[in-house]
Amino acid sequence: MLWSDPENEPPEELRNTQAMLRRLGVLMALAMVLTMLVIGVR
Repeated sequence: MLWSDPENEPPEELRNTQAMLRRLGVLMALAMVLTMLVIGVR
């Protein structure tokens, strides 16, 4: 991140939040693809 020095480890909460956000993003992308497929099939 821009505001933290490279040698500083991000806090545990921040790492967990980032992992959760990444998982949510993947789920959202999969949901979008499934929706596109369903709309395309109909």
